Order: sequence, then C-alpha cells, then structure tokens
Amino acid sequence: MKTKGRIWKFGNDINTDEIIPARYLNTSEPDELAKHCMEDADPEFANKVQKGDIIVAGSNFGCGSSREHAPIALKAVGVACVIAGSFARIFYRNSFNMGLPILECADIFENVEEGDVIDVTLDSGLITLEKNGKMLQAEPVPGFMQALIKEGGLMNYVTEKIKNKK
Repeated sequence: MKTKGRIWKFGNDINTDEIIPARYLNTSEPDELAKHCMEDADPEFANKVQKGDIIVAGSNFGCGSSREHAPIALKAVGVACVIAGSFARIFYRNSFNMGLPILECADIFENVEEGDVIDVTLDSGLITLEKNGKMLQAEPVPGFMQALIKEGGLMNYVTEKIKNKK
C-alpha cells in the first residue's frame, strides 16, 4: 500500500484530547468528529487539511485516554496516515482497528518540515521525501495489520471473514 501527501507537523505527547477533545465525544459519527479533529492542537486544522495529507509527530502520539474516536476523527478528516517517533500503545492498536495507517519512524520528525510532500510505502515502511529524494525507514506494518487497513478496520475485516465462510 502506498500513499503520497503533504505533511502537518505536531510535536511530542499529542494526546487523544488534542486529537478529538472530550467535549465532542457525545457522538461517534465520523463526519461530526472530523469537524473538530486536532482542534485543541491547531484550531484551524479541520478546515485546512486535505484528503490524503499526512500527520508527522514526535514521540508518544495518541497518549492519554483510550478512545477509538481519535483515529476515527483523523481518518474522517482525510488524514491518509500518521507517522511518529512512537505511539501510545492503545492508540497504536485502536488506529489499526479503525483502519487508520500509522508508522513508527524514529528520525522522521527532524527530517521534514510542515508542508513537505512525502511518499509512503506502508508494507515496507519506506518514506521518501519529495524535496530531496532522501529516504527514511519506518517500522514496516505487520501483515495482519495491513489486512485490517485494507478492509477499513477490524469490524470490516471480521465481517468479510464471516461472509466468505458462508
């Protein structure tokens, strides 16, 4: 799986309340969550982001409360993938369960600027910076997690498995 997009850059310890503030958790509707995505980190993010854009962050992205709303909001607003130095473990798993591609790349943050365009190959973890051709290596997405992403998340994956057994 490949994607290419423009970077939105955030720092370390971006928590789930910054990704989707708790005051909007009275719904699970993706379109409603998208309107408030990253609102507490960048109030204009949801209005500026374009489908296919990529978030790059420092370490511990998705820390804080365990909620599937955070990856749902990111996916619904059009974010193609998130690349960070590291992820909070529950966010890591919730992202794949919701079908949001994420990659861990220790040296991504210091090698890109907001607005840069990058090519990402999820299965191999290869990231290519368009501005200078520099290549970075992220941890490749494990095969099972790739299957979850391709199906749009765990529920779709399980539904397809059950449907195909009949």
